[in-house]
Amino acid sequence: MTYDESKIEDAVLALLTVFSFDGGRAWKGFDFDVMDRLHAQDFIENPANKNKSVWLTPQGLERGRKIADRLFSSDPGNAG
Repeated sequence: MTYDESKIEDAVLALLTVFSFDGGRAWKGFDFDVMDRLHAQDFIENPANKNKSVWLTPQGLERGRKIADRLFSSDPGNAG
């Protein structure tokens, strides 16, 4: 089966945002290629380092929150 990479990127960004701490830091446990694409779009800082976490950029946090609200909100008014 073929998957839409942009939808996967959205889901990963939303999960990084939902589980972020310290104002935008998140554990990087997702596919390297997806993380590299999110970095290329300026949603996360460079994931290619020895750190076990990655920083979300301000635009990454904003977009991630919007996607998370649409995908995960328990409030029916937030469903996209």
